[in-house]
Amino acid sequence: MKPALFTSTGLQKHFGGVRAVDGVNLAIEHGQVVGLIGPNGAGKTSCFNLITGLYTPDAGQFTFNGKPYKPSSPNEVARMGIARTFQNIRLFNSMTALENVCVGMHCRTGQGVLGAVFRTPAQRREEQRIREQAMALLNYVGIAQYADYLATQLSYGDQRRLEIARALASNPQVLALDEPAAGMNATEKLKLRELLQRIREDGKSILLIEHDVKLVMGICDQVTVLDYGKVIAQGTPAHVQQSPAVIEAYLGGLHHG
Repeated sequence: MKPALFTSTGLQKHFGGVRAVDGVNLAIEHGQVVGLIGPNGAGKTSCFNLITGLYTPDAGQFTFNGKPYKPSSPNEVARMGIARTFQNIRLFNSMTALENVCVGMHCRTGQGVLGAVFRTPAQRREEQRIREQAMALLNYVGIAQYADYLATQLSYGDQRRLEIARALASNPQVLALDEPAAGMNATEKLKLRELLQRIREDGKSILLIEHDVKLVMGICDQVTVLDYGKVIAQGTPAHVQQSPAVIEAYLGGLHHG
């Protein structure tokens, strides 16, 4: 049996006396969309930051492609095959959309400082390849027409799509998205859902933190629900929606509606 693409076991993170993440077990299979949800302060982002190397866990273990790993830095995690976006948009505002995506490929480049300084033929060929791949990614997420626009000139929804294109530029196996639908209108959310479905169909796995319950339940294969740092429910969207603990802690009257 093929091992899970990613697992965390007994994951913990404490901030003083607060247990932000308290024994979280999580698994992501190949080609699967996994949702991580819970009320505000439940520990979702802390868990996310542990997985992507921004935080160092106090306890717990990770595996990736069946092998143990310790996420010592975001750069190392990206090279390994996990790319992320952030809840608050973090684009390079003085760069164009195309340049922002090119930056996302830095962990997959082969030329060094000397090549960049002396503009060697190999360096020029690699730069051309990077630009072509970046343009293809902009087309993939549906914003190729804005390639030469500054990031700040894009609409809010298109900036979110640009962030996803930049994350995809590192060719990850797991795309980790922190509230990608935050601030989007209904039309933008529909386009986002279609994009996420396409990414999954193309063979990538997705870890999704999202407050839009309708989006999560409509696209995720598995959902993990956190409350006060602990897992209170885990399973298919249908299973999670029937959990009394989830209804009480997170879904509440929305579930009954």
